[in-house]
Amino acid sequence: MNWIGLTGWGDHPSLYESGTKSSKLESYCSHFPIVESDSSFYAIQPEKNYRNWVNETPDNFRFIVKAYQGMTGHLRGKTSFKNIGEMFDTFCSSIDPLLQSGKCTMVLFQYPPWFDCTAENIEKLRYTKKKMSGIPVALEFRNPSWFLPETKMKTLSFIEREGWTHTICDEPQTDTGSIPLVLSGWGDSVLIRLHGRNTAGWLNHGPNWRKVRCLYRYDSKELNEWKQRLMILNQKVKNVYMLFNNNSGGDAADNAKQMIDMLDLSYSGLAPKQLGLF
Repeated sequence: MNWIGLTGWGDHPSLYESGTKSSKLESYCSHFPIVESDSSFYAIQPEKNYRNWVNETPDNFRFIVKAYQGMTGHLRGKTSFKNIGEMFDTFCSSIDPLLQSGKCTMVLFQYPPWFDCTAENIEKLRYTKKKMSGIPVALEFRNPSWFLPETKMKTLSFIEREGWTHTICDEPQTDTGSIPLVLSGWGDSVLIRLHGRNTAGWLNHGPNWRKVRCLYRYDSKELNEWKQRLMILNQKVKNVYMLFNNNSGGDAADNAKQMIDMLDLSYSGLAPKQLGLF
């Protein structure tokens, strides 16, 4: 099955009818069956937030939760937790309402550009997998050393052997901070995240980097290429989760809907469309 959605539900104005009393999440899930929760990356959310999200979404709706940045090394150890074990335990406890409801498809661990292919970092991945025992987890790299000619097959073998979900990335190809598109998947699931192909924006580290990093709109030819890739993955994997993250200019929702139309998908169990006042 192909699950098409977006990263986050708050920044897609084309999805929300003016004058409705529904929340943005309630409006979102009348369009898509899955979403990535990215607020969990910036701070470990209180349990009540997840309980609210469970209650606001249909039974068939699913979440991909982005792991807290302290757990992936983005904070370089500068956290308020006594140790890393406490951090993991707090995070896992926080998402319990999603886990109990069956609405948590996986937790995404996206590692920073400086997380390279070393023995030390491989052990960190093993520690992470152990701490997340029983919870489905996906792995996304940003350092190309994991997919060099001499490491690519070893990396894929490690991901499969250790029980991670492989994340396929569509992103600008730069010397640092990005990985190649590795069309591989197995078992129950594979995750695809489309960040756009704006190289200049991807390399922008200025004060307005969020406004340009994923500023890109996929055209019909590029989406059709992805349609062909999905057909290949569907032969290997039970569930393909595709998330559009090209939203610096608000293009993600439109591109996701284009992809749904191209695949002739019709999702059952979505929330009813919210209508405005007029």
